[in-house]
Amino acid sequence: MIQILKKMHALQPKHSKLSQKELAELLEKFNISLSQLPKIKKDDAILPKECDAGDVIEIERATGKEKVVYYRVVVG
Repeated sequence: MIQILKKMHALQPKHSKLSQKELAELLEKFNISLSQLPKIKKDDAILPKECDAGDVIEIERATGKEKVVYYRVVVG
């Protein structure tokens, strides 16, 4: 059996799953609901393995010298 290893490309932004506490703080900080966040499909290859529908992913992109953070909610 061949095992395919998912490797992160150098230009690929970091994706990490938020905890429930971090999610609550995010929603309160921006005064939004979960449904107002942009969506990302559960079968997207970059998502961490432990992600399920309803989880929120933090995406960190480096633009020059600064770090830009985006958020996406995982959908089925």
